[in-house]
Amino acid sequence: MLKTALKPRWIAGLVFAIVISGVFVLLSQWQFGRSTQPEAPVSTGTEDTKPLVSVLQPGDFFHGSAADQMVAATGSYDPDKQVLVPGRLHDGATGYWVVSAFSVQDAPALSGVAASPGTWIPVARGWVADPADASPPPSGTIELTGRLLPSEAPLPNTAPEPGRATAVSVAELINVWDISSYPGFVAATSEVVGGADVSASAVSGELKPLRIGPQPPPQQVNWLNLFYSVEWIVFAGFALFIWWRMVKDDYRRDLEDEFDDEGDEHHQHTEETPQSAQQANPSEKSSTSEQKVQP
Repeated sequence: MLKTALKPRWIAGLVFAIVISGVFVLLSQWQFGRSTQPEAPVSTGTEDTKPLVSVLQPGDFFHGSAADQMVAATGSYDPDKQVLVPGRLHDGATGYWVVSAFSVQDAPALSGVAASPGTWIPVARGWVADPADASPPPSGTIELTGRLLPSEAPLPNTAPEPGRATAVSVAELINVWDISSYPGFVAATSEVVGGADVSASAVSGELKPLRIGPQPPPQQVNWLNLFYSVEWIVFAGFALFIWWRMVKDDYRRDLEDEFDDEGDEHHQHTEETPQSAQQANPSEKSSTSEQKVQP
């Protein structure tokens, strides 16, 4: 069959089938790309900075509409309330997030036996490669701006070392710091003290800015386009199958022609053999005739 496939016309046919299959594969990729397009984002204005006290309330659930919102708050840090969260990546390197407790001015105070006099929120101030590089938070009254994010889940069955936390988990941090807190945290982008920005984004040093952007909009699957994508792949395989089937049929025709040629040669050889025998023994035939004529 390989000999048949190497015929010039079938080599040309294979090239044509490969080209057609390639076009079908490209069409499949195009359809697949269209089948997973992001939903049209709702204009929530997450990049417009809003006051924290108007976006989220302490003691309330963290609503999805508040996620990724840029917020601003005025308050101060407590240098004794700072932890490092390990296992955080920055430009491919693994290090620590520096998370400090920020007392929010004008925030609603929670009531209860365990409630603290003020209301706080954890602030991820930046990233460091070495715990020794974690400097204390800036002092004084600070105008904080950052991205509001939901609380992370603490790692189960893990006891962090002193000065460490398993995650930026409000449930874990309020027990460590003994405070009342908002149900989320802020990734700081600026920390202004007396008109000067002292955040990791503005001051060069070992503390690197986090630069957390908004989450991409969710994607929806267009099942019709996904079906078309699979269909084009089937067509690509079918083009190669058609070429293989035509080569196979040509191979079978060649076998039938060879079989017919062998049958014709055998039949011709069978007819020529008796004639050759008669020509080889003419005397035997004449003697037999003479015996039949005698009385």
